[in-house]
Amino acid sequence: MPKDIGSSTSSMFANGLGDKLYKDYQQRLIDLNAADFGDILLLCIKLFRENPDILSIYHKRFKYILVDEYQDSNVAQYLWLRLLAQGKPASEANICVVGDDDQSIYGWRGAEIDNILRFEKDFPGAKTIKLEMNYRSTGHILNCAASVIANNEGRLDKTLFSASGEDGEKVCVSPFWGSEDEARHVAGQIEQLQREENEQLNEIAILVRTSAQMREFEEIFIKRGINYRVIGGAKFYERREIRDALAYLRITYQQSYDLALERIINVPKRGLGSATIQMIIRVARSQHIPMLQAIRLLIETEELGKKQRETLGFLVAQFDDWNKRSANTSPFELAEEILDESGYTAMWKQEKSADAPGRLENLKELVNFMQEFDALGDFLEHIALVLERSSGESKDAVSIMTLHAAKGLEFNNVFLAGWEEGLFPSQRSLDENGNAGLEEERRLAYVGITRAKKRSFISLAQNRRIHGLTQSALPSRFLDELPKNSVIVSNIELSSSGDNYSQNNFKQASKYNKHDPLDDIYDAPNWKRMRANSPKTINANFEEVPEGNNSAFRKGMRVTHLKFGQGTISNVEGKKLAIDFDSAGRKKVLDSFVKISD
Repeated sequence: MPKDIGSSTSSMFANGLGDKLYKDYQQRLIDLNAADFGDILLLCIKLFRENPDILSIYHKRFKYILVDEYQDSNVAQYLWLRLLAQGKPASEANICVVGDDDQSIYGWRGAEIDNILRFEKDFPGAKTIKLEMNYRSTGHILNCAASVIANNEGRLDKTLFSASGEDGEKVCVSPFWGSEDEARHVAGQIEQLQREENEQLNEIAILVRTSAQMREFEEIFIKRGINYRVIGGAKFYERREIRDALAYLRITYQQSYDLALERIINVPKRGLGSATIQMIIRVARSQHIPMLQAIRLLIETEELGKKQRETLGFLVAQFDDWNKRSANTSPFELAEEILDESGYTAMWKQEKSADAPGRLENLKELVNFMQEFDALGDFLEHIALVLERSSGESKDAVSIMTLHAAKGLEFNNVFLAGWEEGLFPSQRSLDENGNAGLEEERRLAYVGITRAKKRSFISLAQNRRIHGLTQSALPSRFLDELPKNSVIVSNIELSSSGDNYSQNNFKQASKYNKHDPLDDIYDAPNWKRMRANSPKTINANFEEVPEGNNSAFRKGMRVTHLKFGQGTISNVEGKKLAIDFDSAGRKKVLDSFVKISD
């Protein structure tokens, strides 16, 4: 309730207007005799607290109270439960809760893990029954999950064991040069599981930390004809923000694309009402011309108001300018400029919804991918083919989802991708929540590992494109926490060979590969072991070097990049270099991946 919100708390929201906005909102609900979803519980608590006689009625009505998934309960649910359960003395306690503290992964939406950790203190005399027999996974998989989660301080002690009594195959850890190599390998391994183990695609899942990681897997699956589905969300190119971005790009390239213009003409909001848009459509159809051409006619006449004409005139000028720039600007740079200048990126930055950060990450992933294309037309042609091939839905398909969406599911084979510091554990989670954030990320790892019934594969990439730049990645600290006797490491050497990998290099399951131990990830060629607790700058040989802001590189220098080969520096901006490579063309890279040619 508004009176219960302290001034320090309310000042944290809406530039200090949180208190006023909350009071006005609650008063509006009262005026409408309405309650929102959260208030249904809050008002119930208020009713019980202020009316002991009513609470007494419910004490008598409910003889027993059973709560499932207790680790996911929030503060309001906890207070409501305490009020209901306090009607009986401790000797006659009538409450039973079921939950797994190691699977509490929804702190970001209000779940409070302390509710289950302090249950015995809140309800003295409570009896704890540990359900330690696992009916899903084999011994090695459970050993890995248990070893990782044991590093959390805030947990109840328990030791899982497999009901089957079988150790099964060891968990396979595979490092790769880049995220594209990782996706190619996973696709190859899936084909191998189908061919050699007769596994159905429905029994295979790929679990990622962020939805932006899905794009590369979707691309390679479409190319290889592997059916897939995205759980808990749309496929990458079907997501709202991606379809909006593609609409802007299509109109820039082909100004007669009316469906795209209809989609984004008022996204972000430009003050164009439905009457204005309908007039544009009516003129276009009556004159048999594209909508953009109809707008050109309307802004020269008086049918529309002055404000609408000015808005539409500016929009037309933007598309004309972007179209002109497309001839001499790389697709990914043009896409960045269009999304910024249109206000589309700013729209999502200002959006306060929980999914806004994820949408921004997806847009960055789309723009990053465009670096592979020399012309906007080539990119749009590729997208058209991708959408055409992915339009069919199959009953037998690989499941791709985030770790959060995987809770409660199980598969014979699970691929856990992107085990790199900053990605998993998430740097944002660490920055915002400190050690509590780290422990929740570790619980995510526990959930991910235990989704597998027969085989679990963990992969990581040494390099990922982030914000348009190829950046180095350190192995996740969670890899250090895996037990060596339950893990096998692939013998794939880190390189930039890309498509040159052969299928023989991909045989990683323990029945194919006896290479061990886990430390080899850090000692592999070109990847010296670096502690993941604090990121460090690395040079072209992947050795630690002192941090600094002054680049040793200058325009005109001949340099060598491990992946793109030799080239000439055309521009230096801090640590960022624009290099004209002899074979790969112009790329933007970090100077930590470059060394001066001999």
